[in-house]
Amino acid sequence: MIVMEMLSSSSGSKRINEDLACFTSGSINNGAKKIRTDRINSDQVSKVIHIRSLPSDVSEQEVIQLGLSFGKVTNLLMLKGKNQAFLEMENSEVAREMVNECAISPPTIRQRVLYVQYSNHKELKTDSSPNQVKAQAVLQAMQQTEGGPNHVLRVVVENMLYPITLDVLHTIFTKFGVVLKTITFTKNNQFQALLQMGDAIQSQTAKLSLDGQNIYNGCCTLRIEYSKLPALNVKYNNDKSRDYTRNDLPSGESSILNNPPSSLQSILSSSAGLMPTPYSNNAAASIAAALQQSQLNTLSNAVSSRSAINNAAVAAQLANLINSGGSTSSSMPSSGTSVLHVSNLNEDMISPQILFTLFGVYGDVIRVKIMFQRKSNALIQMNDNTQAHVAMKHLHGVKLFGNSLQVVTSKHSQVQMPREGQDIGNLTQDFSNSPLHRFKKPGSKNFQNIYPPSEVLHLSNIPNDVTEEFLKDSFAAFGKVHGFKFFAKDRKMALIQMSTVEEAVKSLVMMHNFRLSDTNHLRVSFSKSQI
Repeated sequence: MIVMEMLSSSSGSKRINEDLACFTSGSINNGAKKIRTDRINSDQVSKVIHIRSLPSDVSEQEVIQLGLSFGKVTNLLMLKGKNQAFLEMENSEVAREMVNECAISPPTIRQRVLYVQYSNHKELKTDSSPNQVKAQAVLQAMQQTEGGPNHVLRVVVENMLYPITLDVLHTIFTKFGVVLKTITFTKNNQFQALLQMGDAIQSQTAKLSLDGQNIYNGCCTLRIEYSKLPALNVKYNNDKSRDYTRNDLPSGESSILNNPPSSLQSILSSSAGLMPTPYSNNAAASIAAALQQSQLNTLSNAVSSRSAINNAAVAAQLANLINSGGSTSSSMPSSGTSVLHVSNLNEDMISPQILFTLFGVYGDVIRVKIMFQRKSNALIQMNDNTQAHVAMKHLHGVKLFGNSLQVVTSKHSQVQMPREGQDIGNLTQDFSNSPLHRFKKPGSKNFQNIYPPSEVLHLSNIPNDVTEEFLKDSFAAFGKVHGFKFFAKDRKMALIQMSTVEEAVKSLVMMHNFRLSDTNHLRVSFSKSQI
């Protein structure tokens, strides 16, 4: 059993959960490594920072990056089994700045709010256990960013059927070392990237292992060579470049072009030569890849780094946007944020569930936060920035409960959940795991049936024993019903027409997921059809 020992004790009281609340006989057993820590009084500032509520699969690099945002990090202890970590900063002033800043604006890692406080110990003294050696190697690599010969790799992606993002590259290359910085760009109609690894050995290992490999089955082939650059100078953290050692860099201006280059059409027309996709929407995947090669990089929040299936879903959505009638430049988002700010809400009628239902027509809503002081305002976090743009495009100015919604992009990158006991009135809700998301299923027809609010609503999942009269009476509670008809070939679906768009919007948020039987809940969406 490997333990963490204390050199000395303090008469001060221990805070709850400090050092995992597992100090026994002057030691901590974390089952991973041996660390000695010198105790200080709990009311003193320590250069050792205690971080709690980390994701279970958090990496050393993510924790170190958090500390590097405030100054130099000299030591690290990971306690992954307890979702906690210790960072030893260069001095107590840096630690004080970090704790004070995190108290005002709690940091997050992968949408999980972290708790940052001083440790009861004044320093960490590490040993040579394998886990600690690994942590020290990552720490050293992330703080030696000046680079050197063969530290930077040039990556070209050939036969790019699916879009490739910074997160995709980071996930692949971190298997062979520490990725410090990444810059992506398009040259000669090819997606390319420069990656700075922790050292030349890591670069060599990644090159030998990945050169010629396909990111996805049968496509997105990696061609890797050494760059002549010893290091990368990253000025912005956005969808095209990232410095993983610094969280404080600005995002810069949007990389989206108002007018795509003329070569876009030739790329689209040549998509037939790409390897066939295993999913239903082959053209959509080609369109998405072509858009990225044309520097319309709007997929950084939308494309998962773990699954080609999600890429196909996003591509299908992009194809629907392009085919829905607008030009490419007007259809694509002008902001990288997935969070929307909605104002002019009816305070007496609004709830997180109603906003989830309405905005869920245009994308998967992750979180909703109604402002406690101003309940006419809310933040809505969509699954990605493309869905946020679609929702804003269709719902801005739409009347809900008598008020015209004002929908704009938010300066926030995510909606944070309040601490336990602080959400009076349950005004903030997390819908990440909701079964009512319309766009989770890859290749879903919902991607192809996104329409603006209209008087006509599409109803589905109707049991055979539910009558027209019952449905009309149910919807009449929210407005005047002007028409109704079942689908001739499928009685599980129907169209119902309300007298106004406002009444249709109200009917949708009140009747979607309405229970019709023990196994059937009504599904409601806007329709382009007429009765």
